[in-house]
Amino acid sequence: MGGFAESVRERVRAARAAVAEARAADDAYALAVAEDELDDAIRVALGIGVDPDAEPDGSGVAPEGGGARGAGTGPDRGGAA
Repeated sequence: MGGFAESVRERVRAARAAVAEARAADDAYALAVAEDELDDAIRVALGIGVDPDAEPDGSGVAPEGGGARGAGTGPDRGGAA
């Protein structure tokens, strides 16, 4: 799944960057759109067993049970870390 997993992780990285840019610009609409994209990208990654935070060294499969790392709350989503 190497190349595909990396493209899924790249989508998550791009969405996180868009969230940061929208926050920095204080653009509420762009932030809402970027957060929706980030939520979707993380959902897709976890749904296919790809750890969205893994390095591209082949260790990108989410552990058993998946989990919701990066989804919903935390610094990238405006919630508590």
